[in-house]
Amino acid sequence: MSDLHGVFPYLVSPTAADGKIRTDVLGRLCDDLIKSGVHGLTPLGSTGEFAYLGREQRMTVVKATIEATARRVPVIAGVASTSTADAVAQARACQEAGADGILAILEAYFPIRDAQVEAYFRAIADAVDIPVVIYTNPQFQRSDLTLDVIARLATHPRIRYIKDASSNTGRLLSIINRCGDDLQVFSASAHIPAAVMMIGGVGWMAGPACIVPRESVALYDHCKAGRWDEAMKLQRKLWRINEVFARFNLAACIKAGLDIQGYAVGDPIAPQSALSADEQKIVEGVLNEIGAG
Repeated sequence: MSDLHGVFPYLVSPTAADGKIRTDVLGRLCDDLIKSGVHGLTPLGSTGEFAYLGREQRMTVVKATIEATARRVPVIAGVASTSTADAVAQARACQEAGADGILAILEAYFPIRDAQVEAYFRAIADAVDIPVVIYTNPQFQRSDLTLDVIARLATHPRIRYIKDASSNTGRLLSIINRCGDDLQVFSASAHIPAAVMMIGGVGWMAGPACIVPRESVALYDHCKAGRWDEAMKLQRKLWRINEVFARFNLAACIKAGLDIQGYAVGDPIAPQSALSADEQKIVEGVLNEIGAG
């Protein structure tokens, strides 16, 4: 597989009231995103509500995404657990299902030390033969990845990418400086994608790309071509989506946006709640402003 780059929407997990995954809705969304020009798809990221799904639901999401994609773009499947053995089993199952890469996420209940954090990610990478993206999101996780741990993980032959959602762009530059070509950086929705591209990032993996895929791809293309004036003009426009995304519940916001666009993705999984009517109007207003409503 060629190097990963570009726009990878963090897919929602469309669910019915009885908890079943709406694979038809997910398939249609995947197809439309690919037709919009995205460079890959990531099921079971934060926007995919991985923390609220059971094992069977997770694998249904991954398999439905792989089937809908039909090898047109890479699928980087999210793997998350508090248990190393369970994460390894998930990673192997995703590879067997046809995933092109793994997005490795560490969940934690009790605090764990750097050595155990490192061992968790190494165990996942040792268990598969496909590229691994390490993902850290300090806002939601008990255990972060330190720069020293990231630098050591970058020496693993399959750990080739990182998505750091710390909101600290300076930390991204430190990662790039320390790891060089060993570890490529993807922006998160907490960062300004154009700024991350300017310092050496290779793209972004984020929920908002689900509802503004064409605009996200256009922004990436401007950055890759060095058209920074055009890139920043579009970035300022698109940042309204990120502001709304940060203001409300992650999945609820993107699911509301997709519902407005005609995708019956369902409500966020309980105990989360859907956006109120007034909050939905805010999302709809921003989408209309951008021309994505």
